Amino acid sequence: MGKLKTKKALTKRVKVTKKGKVLRSKAGRRHLLSGKTTKRKRTLRRKGIVSSAQHKLMKRSLPYA
Repeated sequence: MGKLKTKKALTKRVKVTKKGKVLRSKAGRRHLLSGKTTKRKRTLRRKGIVSSAQHKLMKRSLPYA
């Protein structure tokens, strides 16, 4: 069997931890930040973990991660 191709767009958007969890950045932190509270912006700074429903799809798209 030949080599599997990695989805490069996904590689740029997510990070896979040592235990195999997929981390993503949260939406809503690009613009219109003046209307959002400091607490909300601080929470958006943290990384989120991809849900179990999406996890299988992500791992299939990143075969060597």
